[in-house]
Amino acid sequence: MSQPADVVLRNLTIYDGSGKSPRQGGIAVTGERISSVVLDEQQDLLKGHVDLDMTGWAIAPGFIDAHTHDDRMVIDAPEMLPKISQGVTTVIVGNCGISLAPVTFNSDPPAPMNLLGGREAYEFPTFAAYANALARQKPAVNVAALVGHSALRLRTMNDIAGKASPQEVAEMQALAREAMANGAAGFSTGLFYPTNAGADRDEVASVARVVSEMGGVYATHMRDEMDNVLASIDETLKTSDDAGIPLVISHHKCAHPRNWGKTKDTLKLLEAAAMERPVNVDVYPYTAGSTNLRADLITDEFPIRITWSKPHPEAAGRMLIEIASEWKCTLHEAARRLDPAGAIYFQMDEADVRRVMCSPISMIGSDGLPHDQHPHPRLWGTFPRVIGHYARDEGLFTIEKAIHKMTGLTARVFKLKDRGEIREGAFADLVIFNPRTIKDRATYDAPKLPSDGIEQVYVNGQLTFSKTGPVSGRAGRLVGGNKQ
Repeated sequence: MSQPADVVLRNLTIYDGSGKSPRQGGIAVTGERISSVVLDEQQDLLKGHVDLDMTGWAIAPGFIDAHTHDDRMVIDAPEMLPKISQGVTTVIVGNCGISLAPVTFNSDPPAPMNLLGGREAYEFPTFAAYANALARQKPAVNVAALVGHSALRLRTMNDIAGKASPQEVAEMQALAREAMANGAAGFSTGLFYPTNAGADRDEVASVARVVSEMGGVYATHMRDEMDNVLASIDETLKTSDDAGIPLVISHHKCAHPRNWGKTKDTLKLLEAAAMERPVNVDVYPYTAGSTNLRADLITDEFPIRITWSKPHPEAAGRMLIEIASEWKCTLHEAARRLDPAGAIYFQMDEADVRRVMCSPISMIGSDGLPHDQHPHPRLWGTFPRVIGHYARDEGLFTIEKAIHKMTGLTARVFKLKDRGEIREGAFADLVIFNPRTIKDRATYDAPKLPSDGIEQVYVNGQLTFSKTGPVSGRAGRLVGGNKQ
């Protein structure tokens, strides 16, 4: 090296994001990028203005959260502590058809748009306006943003109950083009939700085709993850084929006890499809999901915990069955009184979760809801849980495979150039952690506890998180699409 690097990190166990076995060595960072990666015996060649001996620590590419609803948090709380504290350096926002742009509201937004906040949260009539807000705030993490179909439909349609007219589809296509031209990474649907359920395969493919032509990907919260999950997969694969677009199935699951075990069939189908075209899924390492409190999901066959309630904020964190008992009413009546509200649904089987996580096509995504008063613990704990609990303690897969599912694989799927890998020339998005102690601490009772074992996090070459104390800088930006 002719000139000293800005930072040298030496004597590390290096997980490079490829899934290969780790090696011992050192890394040099110059500006935003990794300028050198050397093995043990070559570390004397490294010279840096800051030179840190990290003996006992490991380093990996910064984790990429494949599925988030952090669209507003990156603006309102740009320090992004729930994510940066667990080693996440890039978040994929705009999932499930829900995005802040390009839609505004004159009154409270309908479910599920209210998962991102109230009317005041929706101030971006174009994707460019959202991108500009991100640039002004410079959050602690990078942001790759999808444009949501529900946002497009609510922007262009007077009646969202049915299929869009040809003129409305043309308007959605124009808005999708604007988003892609200004740095969006792709398009998402939430066909499970009433704001999106009226769209048929042709409407979705018509918008997705525009996104495909501009290099984007398609992520979908499918129409059904319960009894009709196989039919929904069939619809989804045909839609992506119609549009010629890479596919990501969001938070893949087979929900409700009567459907447990069906992942054997769904994964067989999806993995076969992935042999012929780009097909992936994301998954979170928990047996409970979380979304709005919905009448069609109320049951006594699995527990339900309230995460927020507008008319009864004191209910947050409590179990629905306990509230109904206290109010001396049915579960459905209690849910009606609590609405609008959010909930955690304990509707999945551990064996299914493990099976999906082990699939070669699965990436890790938290699907956390940062605006919930009492959120699901996945918001704070997802990535250390995969490494510490499932890889190290349970031996479900190796640590290097776990890291690949949250770095190199995710970067490739979402076309994040020069990210997700530790190699010369890649962006210096890095997490330093202790593989012996990394562990999630967030629980359903105490969901906002930061994880153990994360020492430092760098984003675009800048120290952005340190376990030993606060840091002053933020270096995140819009990535993906035509913004790298």
